[in-house]
Amino acid sequence: MLTPNIMRSAQLILLCTFVALTTAACGGSDSKLSHAAADVDPTDPTDPTDPTDPTDPTDPTDPTDPTDPTDPTDPTDPTDPTDPTDPTDPVTISKCRAAEFPSALWTACELKNYGIALGSIVGNLVKTDFVLKYTLQSTANLTEFTWRTLTDIHWDSVTNLCGTMAGPCVGDPLRYPINNPWYDNVGTVTPVNFYDKEGARLSGRVWAPKNPPVGKTYPAVIILNGSVQAPETLYWWAAQLLVQNGYLVMTFDPRGQGRSDTRTPDFKFGSNLNPVVFRRNLIDAIDFFYSTPTALYPHNLSGAAGPIGDSNRAKTTSYNPIYQLLDRDRLGIAGHSLGATGVSVVQGESDWQGTMHTSNPVKAMVAWDNLMLSDNLDGVPVVPRIPSMGQSGDYFLLPAPHLTPPSDNKNAGFDLWQENSVDSYQINIRGATHFDWSLIYPLPSSNWEPGKIIAADGSDNGAGWANPVAQYYTLAWFDRYLKLPGEQGYADADSRLLNDRIFRDRLSWYHPSKRAFKNRNDKLQSCENIALGCQ
Repeated sequence: MLTPNIMRSAQLILLCTFVALTTAACGGSDSKLSHAAADVDPTDPTDPTDPTDPTDPTDPTDPTDPTDPTDPTDPTDPTDPTDPTDPTDPVTISKCRAAEFPSALWTACELKNYGIALGSIVGNLVKTDFVLKYTLQSTANLTEFTWRTLTDIHWDSVTNLCGTMAGPCVGDPLRYPINNPWYDNVGTVTPVNFYDKEGARLSGRVWAPKNPPVGKTYPAVIILNGSVQAPETLYWWAAQLLVQNGYLVMTFDPRGQGRSDTRTPDFKFGSNLNPVVFRRNLIDAIDFFYSTPTALYPHNLSGAAGPIGDSNRAKTTSYNPIYQLLDRDRLGIAGHSLGATGVSVVQGESDWQGTMHTSNPVKAMVAWDNLMLSDNLDGVPVVPRIPSMGQSGDYFLLPAPHLTPPSDNKNAGFDLWQENSVDSYQINIRGATHFDWSLIYPLPSSNWEPGKIIAADGSDNGAGWANPVAQYYTLAWFDRYLKLPGEQGYADADSRLLNDRIFRDRLSWYHPSKRAFKNRNDKLQSCENIALGCQ
């Protein structure tokens, strides 16, 4: 097994290579970087060039420092981090956020930022418990898939890259029932399967709070996977977070991904070969989620494309088994990557193509990396209609250090929403990669604490770096628009969205995080750069 020292050495080699490219020096006594570093106070806790400083506030792997002055959860902090209204809260601009390009300081800061993006590779590799559970869950998933393939010949998913949900497709191994008491204490999960409109059989799960009060109904969120074969398992962090905070959830694999069929009976494929499924299958999933014993899901019925294709022999789920718990007026959607494009398009459709509603039922949306990643899908443009949040990071699929300040516009979706006067929020996370919303180990992401569900108010964010930020803002946004008075998360949703101190240091140096939404008192809360402070 690779030791931490070997992994650290490999990481330093990468960093040194980058420094050599940008400053023509790597540790030499005559280099510009070395002179710049010598000019910085080595005991300064904001010094980005000291990789050994145990109290470095930008180091996501050190969750134990009780004296870290930038730790928003420090119980000795005289300014309550959960109070967003404290007018005395000073905004301190770090040296890295203020660093000019080109300079040795800018380069050193980018190296540290890039190091954050590699956090989970080193962090989880050296955690024996994680590696063991990851390996065992991978074997269990492969065994389960093999058994399903042998006992239900009507599935057609053996060619899907992540059909087995083994290896990197496991996701977070501590999200599974065998490794997590959440299933005993918090929520229930029920497997479902249903045909899409064109005849492919889709695999999914519906999630609900455990032991709900009699007559209680909940808002719901349907989660849409990213592409490149990402299975639903990668998004169970969001499902568990939302159920724990009073939601119903549906996760599922679009056609061509995970455990769903690769193609329709007439050979229409899915996933990246046919990305329209990220729109069409989301509409199908909404239809299924709203089905009941008296309004069966129509694409499972005799005469539909799927039953015709397998001669009515496959056993499907006729209707949503948790339909009685659903408040049918409160639906949100969330999606990642190509799924983010899918939800960006579907939220705005006025000519609704579903079968269970006469008009678009979606009330709020969150797009993970990123809002309006593309401006259309399946010939349907993105049209801002409902309150929507975008989340993104400094790096994408396979991150490399920035040689110059990045120029891509992470806020294009936010800007479009504002042009149309629709509530919006954009969070850009420092050091985050595309896989901070979908752990595909060992692909690069920032430090990830397996199985962690953060506290809704941010008082317990665990040891992770970017995913706790994603959890915090995702939940707060849905609570703002989907919860009713008296329900968990309703009363403090606005204050959580305005509490900038908790994650201010984790907001991107390069891409400003922004907001423009009306609070429950109909007052506009607008800010062009949250990290620099808001009036």
